[in-house]
Amino acid sequence: MSRIGLKPIVVPAGVTVTVGEGNHVTVKGPLGTLEQSFSTHIAIDVQPGVVTLSRDSEEQEVKALHGLTRALLHNMVEGVVNGYQKNLEIEGVGYKAEKQGSKLVMKLGYSHDVVIPETDDYKFECPSATQIVIKGIDKQKVGEIAAQVRGKRPPEPYKGKGIRYAGEHIRRKAGKTGK
Repeated sequence: MSRIGLKPIVVPAGVTVTVGEGNHVTVKGPLGTLEQSFSTHIAIDVQPGVVTLSRDSEEQEVKALHGLTRALLHNMVEGVVNGYQKNLEIEGVGYKAEKQGSKLVMKLGYSHDVVIPETDDYKFECPSATQIVIKGIDKQKVGEIAAQVRGKRPPEPYKGKGIRYAGEHIRRKAGKTGK
């Protein structure tokens, strides 16, 4: 039995959830609109203020889809109401980031600047030269671009230089020892 899938999703005021043909769900809210198609094994029942899900069989795959669908739908509702954000920190001498127009420009010790453009799915903010904030309404896309930005210069274990998530702990290694 899926405990997550059985929990109802509370839909706040100002958010509309519509289910179209083939379980194509559209969620509209104050921050934007998200759309996604779900499995037809899961029945999505939209009532005023509440969305509930039920499955058509007790197979293991359908049980897993039940909880997954509920979690994805809840993330869509949460995204159009509050949005999501990832915070990154830059550590290292000469490493910095700044926003130029609609682009994130980072100096990461390479011979060139690393430039990442914004899209409609996510926006960048740089409160300081060593902090990057990525905001958007789609949790998956915000996490994906945060991982791509971190991948431009991942933290290294000897000095800890690089881009890390805020609060991420980097296991440090001892360097070379002298005689």
